[in-house]
Amino acid sequence: MDNYPEPARRLVAAMTDAADREPRRTVAFQGAPGAYSHQAVREAFPDALPLPCLSFEDAIEAVQSGAAAKGMIPIENSLHGRVADIHFLLPESGLHIIAEHFVRVRHCLLSGGERGQVREALSHPQALGQCRARLKDWGIKAVGAFDTAGAAALVAERGDPALAAVASALAGELYGLTTHAEGIEDAPHNTTRFVVLARDAVLPQPGEPVMTSLNFEVRQRPAALFKALGGFATEGVNITKLESYLRDGSFAAAEFYAEVEGAESDAAVARALDELRYHTNWLRLLGTYPRARERS
Repeated sequence: MDNYPEPARRLVAAMTDAADREPRRTVAFQGAPGAYSHQAVREAFPDALPLPCLSFEDAIEAVQSGAAAKGMIPIENSLHGRVADIHFLLPESGLHIIAEHFVRVRHCLLSGGERGQVREALSHPQALGQCRARLKDWGIKAVGAFDTAGAAALVAERGDPALAAVASALAGELYGLTTHAEGIEDAPHNTTRFVVLARDAVLPQPGEPVMTSLNFEVRQRPAALFKALGGFATEGVNITKLESYLRDGSFAAAEFYAEVEGAESDAAVARALDELRYHTNWLRLLGTYPRARERS
């Protein structure tokens, strides 16, 4: 976090100290204070101590080591699809998915001066791209930065009224900036889905709608994927997500990440998983967790 502006470094130091004192209350996330991952922690766990981490690997390692009880990790965005490398990191972490949380990404125009003084807006290139039309209408030049919250911290540090940031309302609150406009993104559905990781699995309440995440590698045989997934169709188990990805530069064998409705303990899901195991080289169950209300 040493590369962040001073306002962010101060917050990181204070939040890290608090987390060190009470790791059982701590939820690790990737990014600077005020990032949308930080917002996700505040929404899902209002009483938790957020722990900012430089990378996804650092956030996962904090949970593995016990420095944090949980980790809040983004897995996909409604505009940009899956988050890079997450499908590799999750199964390798040895952690369990125990919950999911959806964050509506509402970009704000933040500065330390008046709205009419703003000439440039700093933010992550993806965030700037999502607000292209509004910034153009206002005659504000978009300037790329390393991330949204870090851009807000930099605007606070520089104190230049001509400079603004595109970031979350939380970032504006943390760095003492004025929110000139909220929800300036061009697409009204911009939403990021997060998963919550923990060292131990958590059993959902009986009768609670749940999801199960898993990944697997099919055998190199004709129609292997079709046969592997046949059990889900036979048992009436809904597959809500199926994505393929390649590992280690190999084009010979594809790995798959999938999400299904139901728990491993459900009879129909258990039979479908048995069929899946028969047609795969390996299968990893990443967790069963309550289905978020946003899915409905």
